[in-house]
Amino acid sequence: MIFFRRRSVVPLTPSLDYTVHVGSTPSTMSLSRSALSRSKRMLDVGLAGALLVVTSPVWLVLAVAVRATTPGPVLFRQQRIGLGGVPFTVLKFRTMEHGAPEDAHERFVTTMISALPAMTSTRGIHKMQDDLRITRVGRWIRRLSLDELPQMINVLRGEMSLVGPRPPLAYEVAKYQPWQYERLAVRPGITGLWQVSGRNRLTYFEMCEIDVLYVRSWSLWTDLRIILRTPWAMFFERGGAS
Repeated sequence: MIFFRRRSVVPLTPSLDYTVHVGSTPSTMSLSRSALSRSKRMLDVGLAGALLVVTSPVWLVLAVAVRATTPGPVLFRQQRIGLGGVPFTVLKFRTMEHGAPEDAHERFVTTMISALPAMTSTRGIHKMQDDLRITRVGRWIRRLSLDELPQMINVLRGEMSLVGPRPPLAYEVAKYQPWQYERLAVRPGITGLWQVSGRNRLTYFEMCEIDVLYVRSWSLWTDLRIILRTPWAMFFERGGAS
């Protein structure tokens, strides 16, 4: 079910100044957005800290499962692009064979992004199907999005938010159209509007459109609604985040 009604996004030139409100002066807009950003950060730190404690038994079970079934580290580290285009290291529970090459995924993603939106209308096309790099336990972990739990640490570090666009890879950003850069105007999130609005049934372009809509209109109320809807998306909708 679509959480928010989606409308077409008007392509813009890349800009981090996305906070224009009709009838507001620049100083009022700056103060309002700054106060909201501080409140969002407080919400992130409070909830991420609490969730880190509550989910610690799950962390232990997943760590044992990963180490017992495949050789290699428990956590997977990967460079992603964050707020303002600044790279950071995202953390996940490892769901692939250690040292698995990324060449095939990079070719898949760059080909998909380079294609016209009309050519990517198949549901879920932005996910690789039958990815042989994923382990048996990893497939189950991904299905429930439990591999994302270590990103609570990224949130506490200030690199991510609980809610926002998923952090893209560098070779995704290299293929962006101008309007897609707006996804980088806020901290990337563990969950987001696209995840509770169809998740992997959406195409890559639809995901980007929804992310831009979120960037342009986010509020604490929107974030809370998305957080409350996320467990349903995790357990009853297809697949996980990228």
